[in-house]
Amino acid sequence: MNSELILRGHIVSASLDVPDGVVAVDGGVVTFAGPASEFPGVLPDQAAAPGFLLPGLVDLHCHGAHGSDFSEGNPDGARHAARYLHSRGTTTLLASIVTGQPGQLVRNLSALRGLAGEGLIAGSHLEGPFLSTEQCGAHDTALLLDPDPGLVSGFLGAAGESMVSMTLAAELSGAFELVDLLAARGIIPSLGHTAADHPTAAAFLKRAAGGLAAGGHSTGRRRPTVTHLFNAMPPLHHRSPGPVAACLSAARAGEAVVELIADGVHVAPETVQLVFALVGADNIALVTDSMAATGLDDGQYRLGSLSVTVDQGVARVDATGAIAGGTSTLLEVLRTTVAAGVSLRDAVTSASAVPASVLGLSAQAGDLRPAMPADVLVLDQDLKLARVLRKGAWVTSSG
Repeated sequence: MNSELILRGHIVSASLDVPDGVVAVDGGVVTFAGPASEFPGVLPDQAAAPGFLLPGLVDLHCHGAHGSDFSEGNPDGARHAARYLHSRGTTTLLASIVTGQPGQLVRNLSALRGLAGEGLIAGSHLEGPFLSTEQCGAHDTALLLDPDPGLVSGFLGAAGESMVSMTLAAELSGAFELVDLLAARGIIPSLGHTAADHPTAAAFLKRAAGGLAAGGHSTGRRRPTVTHLFNAMPPLHHRSPGPVAACLSAARAGEAVVELIADGVHVAPETVQLVFALVGADNIALVTDSMAATGLDDGQYRLGSLSVTVDQGVARVDATGAIAGGTSTLLEVLRTTVAAGVSLRDAVTSASAVPASVLGLSAQAGDLRPAMPADVLVLDQDLKLARVLRKGAWVTSSG
């Protein structure tokens, strides 16, 4: 097997924690992943082994990177952003689109459909326009709407099977009917940018989980998600538990996956540690909510229709001061999560296997097992990136 590649190091994934491990790759797929003592071939020198071997990371929520925004409707810019993220360890991603004019959203979804066909992204995530004006975050309130089946039909026509997820507020008129429509097609309803009370949020997640589990689609997607837990929703209060308590309860029961932007800006490290302790790594997806400034210096940027200033790595909407997405890569979020006190294996699980399972891609991404596409991160002892293998090929640096 002249094309065989053999990597040696500390394997950490959802299914493996092997201090002296080997990952063998041939023909673009993993042929062996396990202890070096069980590898049947010739072993690389242990002294030359890197620190860690991780599965490629999977991001359910990112808006762009390195100067490009997935909401621009520019296929070349979107390709550049996707390839940049691949080179930084996110080998599988959903391209997220912020609220825009309906015609712009159709254009953007159509452009991303092409990228999904090329295998650069796993699909699109439509964040808006069916969001709460009270919890709009970095979305233009003038463009927010109540759920409209006619508009959704247009969105689905533009995206085809590439639309994977849609964020909406549970309290809006028509939200539950839209949940039914999405779930029946295997599109993940994601609760977010919501001012819903506890009963409404709980009912939304229960209905979404039931609709996805009922099947009728072949996507393998079975659990709804919560768009960036804590952000763009009322805080937990002991006399008004609101959506946060409903989301935590659903995640604890395994009936939803909560996104956490654990970048040190959106959520305090103590809160990150608490959520892992409460609901477990198997019910958390670490995400970036990354925007065009990711990988670039502080300065002026745009997120959809809004002007954004990035100062010391923190992006805020110029008009309101609201946090406008993240500027970290998913590997940086993983390191911040570990620094918050979460075990490396739990952090890796929530940044790879869990989001892959949400997408229905557990056989194609998020772990290191024989016959899976070879998405492998080679890290040093400090969890700094050395190399990225995607589908068995080394990813060249971008930017």
